[in-house]
Amino acid sequence: MNMSKTFLYSEIAENIASQIRSGNIREGEKLPSLRGLCAEYEISMNTARRVFLELESLSLIYSKPQSGYFVSKLSYKNLPLPEESNPILLANHCEPNDILQKVYANIGREDLLLLSYTVAYGDMLPIAKLKKEIVQATRDLPTGGVQYERLEGNANLRRMIALRSSGWGANLQEEDLITTNGGMNAVALCLTALSKPGDTVAIESPCYPGILQLALGLGLKVFELPTNPNTGIKVEALREVVSEIDICILISNYNTPVGSCMPDENKKEVVELLAQHDIPLIEDDVYGDLCFEGHRPTCCKTFDKTGNVLWCSSISKTLAPGFRVGWVAPGKYKDKVQNIKLIQSISSSSLEQEAVANFLRSGKYDKHLRKLRRKLYQNYQNYARVIQQSFPKNIKISQPQGGLSLWIEFSEEIDTIELYDLAMKKGISIAPGRMFTLQNQYNNSMRLCFGLPWDVQLEGKIKQIGLLARQLQNLKTVNTE
Repeated sequence: MNMSKTFLYSEIAENIASQIRSGNIREGEKLPSLRGLCAEYEISMNTARRVFLELESLSLIYSKPQSGYFVSKLSYKNLPLPEESNPILLANHCEPNDILQKVYANIGREDLLLLSYTVAYGDMLPIAKLKKEIVQATRDLPTGGVQYERLEGNANLRRMIALRSSGWGANLQEEDLITTNGGMNAVALCLTALSKPGDTVAIESPCYPGILQLALGLGLKVFELPTNPNTGIKVEALREVVSEIDICILISNYNTPVGSCMPDENKKEVVELLAQHDIPLIEDDVYGDLCFEGHRPTCCKTFDKTGNVLWCSSISKTLAPGFRVGWVAPGKYKDKVQNIKLIQSISSSSLEQEAVANFLRSGKYDKHLRKLRRKLYQNYQNYARVIQQSFPKNIKISQPQGGLSLWIEFSEEIDTIELYDLAMKKGISIAPGRMFTLQNQYNNSMRLCFGLPWDVQLEGKIKQIGLLARQLQNLKTVNTE
């Protein structure tokens, strides 16, 4: 194969990794030798070694002394997927208040292992580099960042977001965007601007609890839609209720908690369906940059020809949760959304916006993303491997292609609220499935975040969850006999 000698080892590793994941290179198959790889890609011996080290770090290959490198057995891939959700296609309000208050009361606690929140932690984030950007931002801004930012938000940040949108086909302009105080604030501004009490909103099921609570707080009725663990909402289910809804909210890419990613054809069909009925689509795309491999996926906004999609995103899941920097491209609803921002918050933080804009412009963000994606994929593999080894044998587990969420479905006798209480006694916080719905369902499911740096202690804690689940299952079995 003729390739440039400047071809990076990481690109070669990604190419081989993609072939392994797709099955073109099978489990147990022997890979070319170091010399063979050098000849195939016209690279140095040192570069070839780095390729194999990269693949080993992803747990995709292993070495046998005197024999070479072989493809690992990804046996966790054989675990069954969770069932496609089947909520009642009626607005049904049965709030999981108690468990929500329990879980969210743990935010910021350093004495717990927080597997319950989907954010990246510790050395998964470029903390030292971000500190330098904050210092630089105080020098760059005329007033050091102490004055109000303009209503639309930092011009440098909006310019960089618009520029990046061309990579997934939206081709936004600076003036199309409004900055917000994080991704959830963007969704809240949109839903507040477009709804009135008594309106009906359609969402995925299971769904991020913040969206559910926001809808209820605004006096809205909620339709939960059947959702496939790989491809997202069932478009035919949305078509069935489209005449009864006023707004739709979707996390189209690597949604939480299941991790599904809508195929392009589904995104296009949903956008066209809602546009025909003049029903706005609020798209929450905070996980879109966290693809494990390949190019960043498109968004529903990619297929928006009428300005009917309000695209919301942030850097809370990828770079700096505490900065609270987000944005929205509200399409034809820009004036309404901007007016709500004026009423509620006037402006967003100048300092953090300028720092993020500089980080994006410098290329540091893309470099960080490449590392973060690799770490998250490796974490997902490690979680899945340990879960298969230590959890009850009849579990089902999602197979996300990106994001931060792993969804686990136990047999029906395991109540994950009970499992949460047991885990908390061991210093572990999980997210019970009942949090992600307004109906009486998902009681035997839970979400785990794989955004924590992997180490022996984390592996031990996940094994401990499995032990607690087995004990709970055995106890329930004995009590029913």
